[in-house]
Amino acid sequence: MRSSVGRNVPFSAITANGPLLLGMGVLMLGAGLQSTLLGLRATLEGFPTLVTGVIMSCYYVGYVLGTLVAPPLLRQVGHIRVFAALAAIASVAILVQGCFVNPVIWGAMRLLSGLCFAGIYVVAESWLNDRATRANRGRLFAVYMLILYVGLGAAQFLLIVSNPLTPRPFMMVSVLISLAMVPIVVSAQQLPERAVPRKVRLPDLYRNSPLGVVGVIVSGLISAIIFSMGPVYARLSGLETTNVATFMAASILAAVVTQYPVGRLSDRMDRRTVIAGVCALATMVATSIVAFPEMPHGAFLTLAALFSGLVLTLYSLSVSHVNDKLEPAEMVAASSALLLLNGSAAVIGPMLAGSLIEAFGPPAYFATLAVLTGALAVFDLWRKSRRRPVPPSQKGPFVRAQPRA
Repeated sequence: MRSSVGRNVPFSAITANGPLLLGMGVLMLGAGLQSTLLGLRATLEGFPTLVTGVIMSCYYVGYVLGTLVAPPLLRQVGHIRVFAALAAIASVAILVQGCFVNPVIWGAMRLLSGLCFAGIYVVAESWLNDRATRANRGRLFAVYMLILYVGLGAAQFLLIVSNPLTPRPFMMVSVLISLAMVPIVVSAQQLPERAVPRKVRLPDLYRNSPLGVVGVIVSGLISAIIFSMGPVYARLSGLETTNVATFMAASILAAVVTQYPVGRLSDRMDRRTVIAGVCALATMVATSIVAFPEMPHGAFLTLAALFSGLVLTLYSLSVSHVNDKLEPAEMVAASSALLLLNGSAAVIGPMLAGSLIEAFGPPAYFATLAVLTGALAVFDLWRKSRRRPVPPSQKGPFVRAQPRA
């Protein structure tokens, strides 16, 4: 997703894709509420933290499967039918979780949700790619990503108006997912079939850009921990439902603010320096939160938001760094492989954080994140000593993207 700055997206491009953008915005309200709700409810039910981590990881297993299953379905059935079918199944999955509070059932439904949402993202992004022009594609995807982030962030406050110990928020998620289908189906437009991207060898990608590939992996671990285990950490730290929602909203919405300035900076200097700087600053912020547990709540929220705002740019920075080493014809296949790699790494994140929180308590949440960002910073500096920077003439624009897992 290439972002062009300095010009607005033509209004006609937004209105032409209005049904899709509206549907995805509503869907993100349901998705954002669902993730926080499950982590919070599992903690309130007394699930062991490791078990909660395994349940949340099941989403990413389903996500990886969904990226493989969705493209053939699109060719056989079409975009609108696939979107409606997957949204309907996702709506049923959350209702089953509301009816049966059981770790095994939740894990199975979480996997099913991940498969459905991955398929929906494939539908949405192939739809936008088909409708966009070379002149407005980057800006149109920037609007799309903004809608996703705002939807996910705003969804956190829906917890305030519902009791997570009742079936009501589960029903609310189901209603939102179901409503997301309405503008898509009513638009009644069938998109042309698109070919599945050709496969790309990950060893070749690693040889071209070791830092980019490792950054994508670490980004998958970190983002999965934040989105899946953030509510668990907040609750175990003694925060009430309202404060849990505020903590998650601040963490998610911070990424809306940081994407552009960090991306612009990386276009003007060596991306490896920017990645190292982001990781070093994030490590210091996370370490401060662990070292000073009694800090005022406002300061804690500010630091938590700063940390998330920094680390949620790592995927974009890493993909941009990989693309700097590729020919244009290779970028689509590489992006598909990197998303799959990112999703596979995300499977491990919640289980890793859950086991460490189980063993060492809530402080292990930010301690784990600090170790991951610190390790990436060290690897970055080592790679800088081994290879010269990409010449400015060969650098592509910053890829403003975030793994939808």
